[in-house]
Amino acid sequence: MIFDREATMENLSARVRGCQLCPLSKTRTLSVPGEGPIDAEVMLIGEAPGVNEDKQGRPFVGAAGNFLSELLAAAGLSREDVFICNVLKCRPPSNRDPLPLEIEACSDYLDEQIDIIDPLVIVTLGRYSMAKFFPRQTISRIHGSVKEIAGRAYVPMYHPAAALHRGNLREVMLDDFRKLPFILEHAREAARRQQPSPLPAAAAAPPPETPPVVDGPQPEATAPEAPATGPQPGPIPAPSQSTTQFRLFE
Repeated sequence: MIFDREATMENLSARVRGCQLCPLSKTRTLSVPGEGPIDAEVMLIGEAPGVNEDKQGRPFVGAAGNFLSELLAAAGLSREDVFICNVLKCRPPSNRDPLPLEIEACSDYLDEQIDIIDPLVIVTLGRYSMAKFFPRQTISRIHGSVKEIAGRAYVPMYHPAAALHRGNLREVMLDDFRKLPFILEHAREAARRQQPSPLPAAAAAPPPETPPVVDGPQPEATAPEAPATGPQPGPIPAPSQSTTQFRLFE
C-alpha cells in the first residue's frame, strides 16, 4: 500500500475544519489546521490560534507571525520551508489559555500531523506545546536545548508573542533560532546513518552461467588440486556501527 501523504493531510485538514469535538467549535470563526510543505524537515508547533488566525484560518498571521518570519530568517529558513501548526486548532475565547479537555480533543490531530510529515526537527513554541514533549519542565530553563527521541530532535522555544510583551526575550529567541541550522544538519546526518547501505555492484552480479551440454565423448575429469598449506585468510569482519548523540545546549 502506497502512503499518499498529501491526500492523507488534506483529509485530516477537512476533519479539523468540521470538527465538533469540544465547545470551541461553537465559538470559533474558522479552525486552523496548519500549513506548510508535506515533506518539511522542520515542524513548528504553537499553542492556539489568535484573533487574526481565527479570521483567516491560517497559523501565525498576526504580529507574532511577523516576528516568527524574522526568527526563521535568522535560521536561514522561511515559512515556505517549514510546517506550522498549533496544539489547539480553534481559538479559545479572548485568547485565554487552552484547557485540558481542549488539548485532549485536539491531541490526535497533532499526532497525525507529526506522523504524516515525519519531520527531522520539531520546534515547540510556548509552554503548552513544550509540555507535550517536555512534561514538568519550565520554558525559562530549557529553551533552546535539544532532546533526541527516536532519531528526531525536539527543541523547546519561547512563543513569539512573548517577545512582543517582554522585549528582553527578543534577542534570546533570535539566538535560539540561530542554532537551528546546526541542529538540522545533525538531524540530517543521524537520518543518513539510519539508511541501509546500497548493495555493492559485485554483490549484485548475476551467478555464472551453467556450461551447455555437448553431445559426444567428454574429456576425462582431472583430479582437484591439493589445498594450499599454511594459514588461510578468514572472513572480513563487518565494520562497527557508531551512534552520535545530540548534545544538550546549555
